[in-house]
Amino acid sequence: MSALDPPDTDSDTGSDNGPAAPSLPPRERGGGGVLDREYRALSIGIVSVVLLIAFEATAVGTAMPVAARELDGVALYAFAFSAYFTTSLFGMVLAGQWADRDGPLGPLAAGIAAFAAGLLVSGTAGTMWPFILGRAVQGLGGGLVIVALYVVVSRAYPERLRPAIMAAFAASWVIPSVVGPLAAGTVTERLGWRWVFLGIPALVVVPLVLALPAIRRTASGPADPGAPAPAFDRRRLRLALGISLGAGLLQYAGQDLRWLSVVPAVAGAALLVPAALGLLPRGTYRAARGLPSVVLLRGVSAGAFIAAESFVPLMLVTQRGLSPTLAGLSLAVGGATWALGSFVQSRPRLEPYRERLMVVGMLLVAASIAVVPLVLLPAVPVWIVGVAWGFGCLGMGMVIASTSVLLLKLSAPEEAGTNSAALQISDGLSNVLLLAAGGAAFAALGGGAVAGHSVAGAGASGSHPVAFAAVFLPMAVVALFGAWVATRVREGTPVR
Repeated sequence: MSALDPPDTDSDTGSDNGPAAPSLPPRERGGGGVLDREYRALSIGIVSVVLLIAFEATAVGTAMPVAARELDGVALYAFAFSAYFTTSLFGMVLAGQWADRDGPLGPLAAGIAAFAAGLLVSGTAGTMWPFILGRAVQGLGGGLVIVALYVVVSRAYPERLRPAIMAAFAASWVIPSVVGPLAAGTVTERLGWRWVFLGIPALVVVPLVLALPAIRRTASGPADPGAPAPAFDRRRLRLALGISLGAGLLQYAGQDLRWLSVVPAVAGAALLVPAALGLLPRGTYRAARGLPSVVLLRGVSAGAFIAAESFVPLMLVTQRGLSPTLAGLSLAVGGATWALGSFVQSRPRLEPYRERLMVVGMLLVAASIAVVPLVLLPAVPVWIVGVAWGFGCLGMGMVIASTSVLLLKLSAPEEAGTNSAALQISDGLSNVLLLAAGGAAFAALGGGAVAGHSVAGAGASGSHPVAFAAVFLPMAVVALFGAWVATRVREGTPVR
C-alpha cells in the first residue's frame, strides 16, 4: 500500500518495504486532513515548534558573521555551526530512547527549554568560545526536539497523513525565511547581534502553550501501555556520547592546522567510527537498499547543503560587501521553494515516482551549490545566489520530506524513536563532518583573514576567495553522490 493511499482495507498490512503495523485505532481511520477537528490542535502546536526552529535558524544565520567578527572568532566560524550539530547527536539518541520508553512529551519539553537556554548563553558571550558553548547547549535541545516530533507524527497521524504534515513542517519555513533575515539584519545593524539571540527565547512560550497539551492528549505515554517499560539502553547512550566527543575532536583538529592536531584527529576517529557503526542501521555506509540508504541519503543531502549554506552569508558580506540583512535575504526565496518541493512529494499521484523525485532533488542541490561560488567573480551579479539557492531548496524539500516519509513507513511503531534517531544522527553527523572538512579547507586557504574586514570595505579589500570555493565545490560533489544513493531507497526491509 502506498504511503499516501487512504487505508481502505480491514487492517493495515504494511508493504513489501516494511513490517506489518498494528491496526489503526478507530479515530485514525477516517478520511479527514491534518487540520480537521481531531488533529487541529496537535497540528498547529507541533508546526509552531518547527516555526520557532525555522525562525531561529534563519535569524541566527544572518547575525552570525557579525557575531564572529565582533568576538574575534571568524577563524572558528565553522565551530559555531558544528557545535550545534555535535551535541545534537547525543540529544537525538537520548530522545529516541526516552520517547520509545515514556512518550515524546518529556524530551520535547526538555529540548525546548535547552534550546532557549543555549540562545541566552550565546547572546551574553564575551568571547567566541562561550558563544560556541551556547550553541552546543542549543544543539542538545534541538536534538531532543526533532526526534520527539518524529515520534509524535508516527503515533498521532495515520500513514496517509504523514506526507501532509511533513509538507506543513516545510511550509512553516516560508515566513521565517523572509521575515527572519530581515528582522535579524535590522536588529543586528541597529541594536546589535546579541539581541537576535536574546530575543528569540521569548518566542518559546507560544509553542509550549500550543504543543504540549495537544501532545499529552494524543501521543503521550509508551507505544504499548500494557508492556513493561524498557530500560534505557546504556550501550547506545555510551555510543552516542562517543560519537559526539569524536565529532568534536575531529572538528577541533580540522580547525587547528598543526602537526599536534593529528592526536585529537586520531582520538576522534577512534571514538566516532565504532559509535557510528553501532548507532546506524547495518549497511548504511555501503548504501544497502531500503532503510540504510534512506538514512545515508538524509546525511549526504543535509550535510552537503548545510555545510555550503553556512558560508553563504559570510561570503556575501566579506567578498561582495553586502549588509547582513541583504546577505540573509539572498537566501530567503529558499524557504518558499523548499516548501514547494515538500508539497510536490506529498501528492498521491507522485508516490510511485518518489525515488525519481529524490534523484532529481539531489541533482538540483548539486547544481545550486556549484553555481553559488561564481559570485566570487566581480562580474557575476549577486542575485545569482538567490536564484541558485532557490532551486537547491526545491530539491532539498523533495528529498528531506521523502526520507522522513520513507523512514516512518519502514519502521514499526515501537521502533519509531530509535529509527528516527538514526535518521537524525546521520543528518547531524554528516553536518559535523562536512562542516569540519569545509572549515579546515577554509582555514587552510586563509579564510580566517576575513576577520579584519569591515562590511563596508570587504568588497574592495578582497580576501581569499579560493577559501570559499574550497568549501562549495567539494560539497557539490557530495550532493552528486547523494543522487546515486537516492536510486537505492526502495526494495529494502527494516534493519533491526
